[in-house]
Amino acid sequence: MAEKVIEVKNLTKKYKELTAIDNLSFDVKKGEILGLLGPNGSGKSTTINSILSLLNFNSGEIKIFGKKMTPDALDIKRNIGVVFQDVAVFEELTVWENVNYFCSLYISDKETCAKYTEDALKLVGLEDFKKFIPKKLSGGLLRRLNIACGIAHKPKLIFLDEPTVAVDPQSRNNILDGIKKLRKDGATIVYTTHYMEEVEILCDRIIILDHGKIIASGTNDSLKDLAKIKEKITIESKDFPTKTKAEIMKLKDVLDVKCEDNSITVLYRDTKKNLAELVNLLEKNRINYSKIYSERPTLNDVFLELTGKDLRD
Repeated sequence: MAEKVIEVKNLTKKYKELTAIDNLSFDVKKGEILGLLGPNGSGKSTTINSILSLLNFNSGEIKIFGKKMTPDALDIKRNIGVVFQDVAVFEELTVWENVNYFCSLYISDKETCAKYTEDALKLVGLEDFKKFIPKKLSGGLLRRLNIACGIAHKPKLIFLDEPTVAVDPQSRNNILDGIKKLRKDGATIVYTTHYMEEVEILCDRIIILDHGKIIASGTNDSLKDLAKIKEKITIESKDFPTKTKAEIMKLKDVLDVKCEDNSITVLYRDTKKNLAELVNLLEKNRINYSKIYSERPTLNDVFLELTGKDLRD
């Protein structure tokens, strides 16, 4: 049985009449990447801040590495790395000096600290920018620097809050590759993001929060199995009569038909011979189309079903 790195039991946090976290319980196992998802106001940030003892909570218990987490638990905190969404670096220090400074808060030996600094810069792809000051970096490079500062001391547990928000594609790929490397090296990671495709690529397990409660948890595949939608078929066509949409709605197992510009998406509750049946109907009605394809429901479909909101809302 995998070791539990984080144990949250019956956690409740209230702000006057608002219950931000409602009797929340979950574990994070050693070596996994846990995706913590939820719409804005779902309780993600409050949960993370409570776990880190940055907030007082009303009731419940939190253990990290098998020990009770408290604001003065320095032996626990030195093995935690935190990368918040807001970039927090020193403008007057170079890239190398920034990473080395944050590393030195945990690592007292100068030679070890210097080596760890180099390792962190290599991990995020900033080896060629050591002498740059932050204001000379692009947004993507600055976010990479922020990550390097948070993980330079080689923590066993890492919290990453929206690490790829508003970055260029190259920086996003670099960051995602770095996160995979951290996990390969043994780190346990709690990951929040508004990009569902990142969750599908990275996360071993996913928890969806809403109104401070867990409304679903599991692997990527097990969560998709929760969706009422079992298949989506998209037709790209510039000419799609209203009467044809009505005919499609009458087909067995069709849940809904959605029209957007030059495409029509048909949602099914089952996966039996839907594509062949739909193609026959289109040919019978002499509907011209440039493309037709089938796909499984996405995590975003599941999220939308469960919360009534898109992850980016």
